[in-house]
Amino acid sequence: MESNHKSGDGLTGTQKEAALRALIQRTGYNLIQENGQRKYGGPPPGWDGPPPERGCEIFIGKLPRDLFEDELIPLCEKIGKIYEMRMMMDFNGNNRGYAFVTFSNKQEAKNAIKQLNNYEIRNGRLLGVCASVDNCRLFVGGIPKTKKREEILAEMKKVTDGVVDVIVYPSAADKTKNRGFAFVEYESHRAAAMARRKLLPGRIQLWGHPIAVDWAEPEVEVDEDTMSSVKILYVRNLMLSTTEEAIEKEFNNIKQ
Repeated sequence: MESNHKSGDGLTGTQKEAALRALIQRTGYNLIQENGQRKYGGPPPGWDGPPPERGCEIFIGKLPRDLFEDELIPLCEKIGKIYEMRMMMDFNGNNRGYAFVTFSNKQEAKNAIKQLNNYEIRNGRLLGVCASVDNCRLFVGGIPKTKKREEILAEMKKVTDGVVDVIVYPSAADKTKNRGFAFVEYESHRAAAMARRKLLPGRIQLWGHPIAVDWAEPEVEVDEDTMSSVKILYVRNLMLSTTEEAIEKEFNNIKQ
């Protein structure tokens, strides 16, 4: 099949042109091909207000390469309202084996993960579905320990765009100093990715110091089902002189 380089919706000459056109005619969503992906929706017809909050997007992997929106959209529609689907495409008009789907709320996204992970979409072909990690936070090491949070925030805003917040932890030995690193929060994953690229080692120094930059580990959201089964509580920052009896007494007071 001849690969399609036309602008617009990118459907002309595709394997399932008729089926995809029928889909967008039925739903009224847009379908646009751009930058190696085909985007369905975003926003859907009649959507009023901002896009869904973080935590509404899921990752769908292990897609058969000749499977497209006409098969995947109806499956997702059964679970909730789709805000947007982004299917990654190659130059031959096949998908790259994965797509991202944004639902209108977090509960629909959680339901989709439960119902679609290991779902047999074709004979012997099971989907792999999980939460999409939309990381907006960078770890920045090599920061002079005397710098205060406000100074680090001002410096990060000077060298990168989209900075929302800086998280700094005081040194255990000296509370007036930081631990030599900070977490920098950005307004979007894209802003964080652009900042990471700009701050890669050797490109920029902060206060004349070389820095180390990487993605911060995303905070893992624990669902309510898991939390309800948790029976162990970790208590930190106790004094060395605190005894087990004293801790037990305090927690017994809480119960009463």
